[in-house]
Amino acid sequence: MSQYELCLESANFIRSIVDTTDAVGLVLGSGLGNLAEEIENPVVIRYQDIPNFPVTTVPGHAGELVCGYINNVKVLCMKGRFHFYEGHSMQTVAMPVRVMKLLGCKCVILTNAAGGCNPSFHPGTLMVIDDFINFMGDNPLYGENEDRFGPRFPDMTKAMDQKLRELTLRSAKELNIDVQSGVYMSFRGPNFETPAEIRFAQRIGADAVGMSTVPEILVARHCGLPVLGISCITNMAAGITGEELTHEEVQETADRVNKDFRNLLKAVISSI
Repeated sequence: MSQYELCLESANFIRSIVDTTDAVGLVLGSGLGNLAEEIENPVVIRYQDIPNFPVTTVPGHAGELVCGYINNVKVLCMKGRFHFYEGHSMQTVAMPVRVMKLLGCKCVILTNAAGGCNPSFHPGTLMVIDDFINFMGDNPLYGENEDRFGPRFPDMTKAMDQKLRELTLRSAKELNIDVQSGVYMSFRGPNFETPAEIRFAQRIGADAVGMSTVPEILVARHCGLPVLGISCITNMAAGITGEELTHEEVQETADRVNKDFRNLLKAVISSI
C-alpha cells in the first residue's frame, strides 16, 4: 500500500472509535506524557491496536493515543512518539501527523526533550521552535511524492506557524513562565551528541539539539497542517558543562518543569 493508504487505514480505525474533527493534535515527548492525564472524558487507544502503528520502545513514551478535552477544547494526544533511531523508516516516524491531518485535526503541537547548546539556556528552559535544521541524514518526504498530501517541493521558509508561536509567547508571559525562542537541530541518534558535534551545531545556528520532531514538522508543513514546536531543555548538551549525559537526567528534568509545561500547553490549547 502507498503511504496515503496506510495512513488512511489507521485514520479510519481511529475514526471508528472516536470523533477527532477539529481537534488539536498533540505529540508528547520524553517525560512529558503526563499532560494526557488531565484530558477529560478520555478515550484511550493503544498504538499496538492501531493498524500500521508500531510499538514504542523508549522509556517515557507510553504508546497510547488519547482523545478527549482540555478546557473544553478537543485534543488528540500521542503519549509518546516513534523515533528514527528505533529502526523505523522516516515515513513511519512521521506517519501519525499525516493521520492527524486525515482525521481533521486543525493544528498539531509537537513537544520534545532537548539538549541546550545556547549557553544562555539552562536545564528546565522551555524553547519555542522558530526554525529547524535537519541533520538526520534522511527525510520523510524522500521518494515518490504523495500528491494527496502535498506538493513535491514544499516551502519551509515559514515552516513553524507564526500565530501559534506568538500565542505561546503571549501565554507564557501571562503565566510568568520563562520561555525562549530558538532553532532546533535534529540528529539521527540514539547516542547523545559529541562535544565536537555540539560546537558544530552552535556554529551553524542551533540553540537546542535532539533526535525527533523535525520529521513531523516536515510532513505537517507538506500537508498544510499548522504546526507549533516546544522543546523542554532537559540538560545542557555535551561538552558545555563537562558532565556526562543520561536518559534518566532527561526524565528527571522533564518531571521537574512539568507543572510549567502543562500550564503553558493548557493555556495555548484553550486559546486556539
